[in-house]
Amino acid sequence: MNPNSVLRFIGILIIFLGASMCLPFGAALLTGDGSSNALAGSLIITVGIGTIIFLSTKKNKEVHLSHRDGVAIVTFGWIAAGLVGAIPFLISGAIPNFTDAYFESVSGFTTTGATILSDIEEVSAGILLWRSLTQWLGGMGIIVLSIAILPFLGVGGMQLYRAEIPSPVVDKLKPRISDTAKTLWKVYLIITALEIIFLSIGGMPFFDAVNHAFCTMPTGGFSPKNASIAYYDSAYIDAVIVVFMIMAGINFSLHFKVISEGPRVFWKDPECKVFLSFVIFITGVVTFNIYGTVYNSLLSAFRFASFQVTSIITTTGFVKADFVLWPTLSCSLLLICMFLGGMAGSTGGGLKTMRVMLLIEHGYQEIFRIVHPHAVTTIKLGGRAVPQETLNSIWGFFTLYLLLFVSGSIFMAMLGLDMVSSFSSVAACIFNVGPGLGIVGPVGNYLGIPVTGKWILIFCMLLGRLEIYTVLVLLTPEFWRK
Repeated sequence: MNPNSVLRFIGILIIFLGASMCLPFGAALLTGDGSSNALAGSLIITVGIGTIIFLSTKKNKEVHLSHRDGVAIVTFGWIAAGLVGAIPFLISGAIPNFTDAYFESVSGFTTTGATILSDIEEVSAGILLWRSLTQWLGGMGIIVLSIAILPFLGVGGMQLYRAEIPSPVVDKLKPRISDTAKTLWKVYLIITALEIIFLSIGGMPFFDAVNHAFCTMPTGGFSPKNASIAYYDSAYIDAVIVVFMIMAGINFSLHFKVISEGPRVFWKDPECKVFLSFVIFITGVVTFNIYGTVYNSLLSAFRFASFQVTSIITTTGFVKADFVLWPTLSCSLLLICMFLGGMAGSTGGGLKTMRVMLLIEHGYQEIFRIVHPHAVTTIKLGGRAVPQETLNSIWGFFTLYLLLFVSGSIFMAMLGLDMVSSFSSVAACIFNVGPGLGIVGPVGNYLGIPVTGKWILIFCMLLGRLEIYTVLVLLTPEFWRK
């Protein structure tokens, strides 16, 4: 690993994050909410620190990043992003406690959406916009954005892209990785702008529309309202957000391919077909489960079920109803949705639909071999054979996920949380969902979690966002050996 290259890139990343504070700073000036000084100070401090780190590292004549460099830059970059994101919260006094401020910041950049804020509407507009912006930047990936705007990385950029993109398969849309990153960000930006327009047409205030679009496309779930989307009580707004949450849960490379191949590309893709089938089937079951028991109207039951199922399966975490009060079957299905997650190549968390598909197919293949021990079989996805190396990686990933999930739940229970809250808080953070069950349910928050518990959950959020391996590899002695 080359510490000089790692520090240099992190310095550039910090400078970029500092510069991005100009947007909430402008909002603070326009609204006169009193947070402009705090944001200006945060901007100066952040850019100053980033510049010092950048200038203190020597520029190599030929920039080439190894795989180890890429892993280190991504992991330490996200940790540094969390620190940078906490500065405006601390200076403004919106979140005066460092642990809470760092928790909120990491929750933003990892697009988890878990919050410690009890009264969100009391927070100034500038800070709220910064809070939403952390999710928007974290959604497509601050590292991917850096690759897009730093073409001098050359071939080394692929190492960052592989470490950052939360997907079992890296999909290059262009020959150059920097062009791929730019293409993904253009698609991301265009869809975000479209959502802002549609929400504004529905009567949502422009500031709220920007915040919600910034938190829908990264499947983040932060909202400037205490009641989240339920505040607006609008079927139109619900429908718009459901559509854009589904779009965010779909592989972004498919959105790009729509331009040349048309909308059929979604149903032709096997993973997308399964993902949409999951959404439709679970929505149908939940609809009929809450019809008559929670809602007297079938249309109302469908409206609330479709919103909440989509919100959880895409790991967005927006809240439309207190689903903890729904029947046990519905709550159980929503918990399963946390594990399923969106598609590979989307901004969603969870296991990812592709992994779930391959795990099921591999399991069936083993049963088939018991019946036909001499048969030669291969697992295919989209007409292409899946290498055994990929299957082994997915099973290793699944096993680690389960071990970390169980271990985290036990640690949280040891801190005094009830089992439901322990179980769901770890699931909500490691799968980057946000709201869980128990004290961290849709009408609760994470403020009451003990300090040690918050740091455990911060670690879970980073593990989930960076797909476990990227973080855990730094903890192995082999990584640090020359």
